[in-house]
Amino acid sequence: MEYTKMEHIDSEIMEKVLDLTNAYDYNSYTGKDVLNVLNKDYLNISDFAVLLSPPASEFLNEMALKAKYETRKHFGSSVCLFTPLYISNYCENHCTYCGFNCRNKIKRAKLTFEEIEQEYKSIAKTGLEEILILTGESRIKSDVEYIGEAVKLASKYFSTIGIEIYPLNTEEYEYLHKSGADFVSVYQETYNTNKYKQVHKNGPKSVFNYRFYAQERALKAGMRGVSFGVLLGLDDFRKDVFASGIHAHLTQQKYPHAEISFSTPRLRPYVNENNVISGVRESQLFQVMLAYRLFMPFAGLTISTRERSGFRDNVIGTCVTKISAGVKTSVGGHNEKEKGDAQFEIADPRSVGEIVKSIEKRGLQPVFTDYIRVI
Repeated sequence: MEYTKMEHIDSEIMEKVLDLTNAYDYNSYTGKDVLNVLNKDYLNISDFAVLLSPPASEFLNEMALKAKYETRKHFGSSVCLFTPLYISNYCENHCTYCGFNCRNKIKRAKLTFEEIEQEYKSIAKTGLEEILILTGESRIKSDVEYIGEAVKLASKYFSTIGIEIYPLNTEEYEYLHKSGADFVSVYQETYNTNKYKQVHKNGPKSVFNYRFYAQERALKAGMRGVSFGVLLGLDDFRKDVFASGIHAHLTQQKYPHAEISFSTPRLRPYVNENNVISGVRESQLFQVMLAYRLFMPFAGLTISTRERSGFRDNVIGTCVTKISAGVKTSVGGHNEKEKGDAQFEIADPRSVGEIVKSIEKRGLQPVFTDYIRVI
């Protein structure tokens, strides 16, 4: 799609997010400020800023206890399971941190509809009823109609369908929603506009504004929910997380019916670059997730297989409400040998059955679906 065909949204949210983020000084807070926030029943944007500050790292136990209470209050003991399926890894973007980078020398592939259905059948046999369909960002190789047909096929096997693809115009999201898609995940990667230009050198993804308003366009199109997040370690993680939280908060206020969720991916090694270090420690990642939970206690929170199994096991029930299982980040691979290279390396390769046992061992309830589709 030509850049000129990118739909403009008449919204004030981006300006507010960037202004507040630019003014955010996380070094201006003290331990006393953190304690004052933890004694509150309802948090505002300023309180969220405090929980992301360095002094808050000394109060992780207190934050975790409160987060666990909020998680149980809004989600009970349930932990939802899903798996991603990459149906194509062709990409038109030159993003310096991504394995799908159009300049990377990787094995590219795109599943046929027959191959997609075989993948669905294999995934469905594990008991999973929620799937996340992913592609590289290429309108040429993975056009909207191709993705729509993949969504329609998924409706035969799964009760909940999410998509993580390139940003679309409202009418395109509406088509995918009518095809059976429920949720849209779009991650801004970083809200630092200067850094954004540096790491997105070419391609449609280089247009910051268009990506920023993807969630609004999806909600206008009738999607049930949207997910927000940044790639932790790409820039100043505290400011990026603060921005994504405000972005989600203001979107929720504008669209009260929307189901809002967060994901917290850290940089991982990928093809053509095997020495990536995110710079964000596990304790800092934990602080981020706790801050999200306390700021928006009703929002979903996903932990990906980028993180090791021990860490993932410890955060479910405390703040995380959804966990991926039986993951492959290559094109295909659930039914037969993968056809295309993976986007990044995973740290938790456990099967669905192993994840289920881990959840139950912690006294929690694995949930395969919380939604009944009425046709």
